[in-house]
Amino acid sequence: MNQNPRSLGRPFWTFWSAAALANLGDGIRVAAFPLLAAALTDNPLAVAAVAAAQFLPWLVSGLLAGALADRRGARSLLTAADTGRVVVLGALAAAVALGWASIALVVAAAFLLGVGETIRDTAAQTAVPRLVPDAQLEKANGRLVAGEIVGNEFVGPPVGALLFVVGAAIPFAVNGAALALAVMLVLSLPLTLAHRPRIADDPPAGAGDGILAGLRWLVRQPMLRTLVLVTAAVAAADTAWFAIFVLYARDALDLGAFGFGLLLATGAAGGLLGSFTADRLIGRFRHRTVLTWSMAVTAGVPVLLAVVADRAVAVVVVVATSAAFAVLNVAALSVRQRLVPGGLLGRVIAASRLVTYSCTALGALAGGALAAHVGLGAPFVFSGAVAVAATAAWWLASRPAAPGALSLG
Repeated sequence: MNQNPRSLGRPFWTFWSAAALANLGDGIRVAAFPLLAAALTDNPLAVAAVAAAQFLPWLVSGLLAGALADRRGARSLLTAADTGRVVVLGALAAAVALGWASIALVVAAAFLLGVGETIRDTAAQTAVPRLVPDAQLEKANGRLVAGEIVGNEFVGPPVGALLFVVGAAIPFAVNGAALALAVMLVLSLPLTLAHRPRIADDPPAGAGDGILAGLRWLVRQPMLRTLVLVTAAVAAADTAWFAIFVLYARDALDLGAFGFGLLLATGAAGGLLGSFTADRLIGRFRHRTVLTWSMAVTAGVPVLLAVVADRAVAVVVVVATSAAFAVLNVAALSVRQRLVPGGLLGRVIAASRLVTYSCTALGALAGGALAAHVGLGAPFVFSGAVAVAATAAWWLASRPAAPGALSLG
């Protein structure tokens, strides 16, 4: 590990570069997959199935990915996951180029790529504490979130759309090439990531108990359990209004497709700002306060759009919520990395993501139902109600005197 407490060090930046390439590939697929699906079928359900197939693996294999992350070295898991995705992308690109692609093949490829992503993302988060000094966790996580935003939201989607126009197979081939470069970078990482560190308090090795051990440990920790639940609730609230935001922008703000895209890009800029300032905010105000305010802003500020349908207000909302959500992600991940035993970190991260992704899906459905039966402003009000409940629950559960509270340092 790097010995300079003020520097992230070369191993981390090599790791960051590999993650940035992987995120760039994910962003390319954000545009390429729906474009390919729409080119193969006019059935909305089939097109939606491609999107669902990319998230379903978190519900199916998320806990298993956590168990693997705790039992295998991060370097070998990252290499295996990305190599597997290179193979799937190569096969998909070949099928598209030869005219053999079908919607069923695309759904299958999306699912397999999602499985690889669950393994890669979980292993990557367990690797960070072994690459940087403890005092630099927040800074390292912030830089990783920034790279994710740039790849997934700024650069990847427009590149994916442009490449698809040139040739339908090209974005998937480029995605595979980016992941192949990521694999080479991962293989150059220190050998300390090649094997899992031995932890004295590891859970029993039984397969079922091993997979569920992190979830069981989390259930017994009131403060961390509450943190997972409230961050999942905030994510659901954020998704509820964002799921219908394109309709709100069109009908209430009178924005066309270009204006909506520009608004989203502005929000991504807010996310970058949050990811780069998160470590300074946490250093000054500490985790508990930063988590509280980031929850309140993420889910509370959207209420403004239920009151005032104005483009300037919309800019404030997307910038503020994106920045706060980035800070929330950095702070919550850093808390888990600091407080969860090393031998359980992968499984606790996987369990947390399982809860979050499940709530996110429910939030999207709730937002759509509220908008359809009550009005376009209802999801924004719902988000505000969640903000009050989640913020209060977290503040009470994280009090130093609260039962089961763990020190946030």
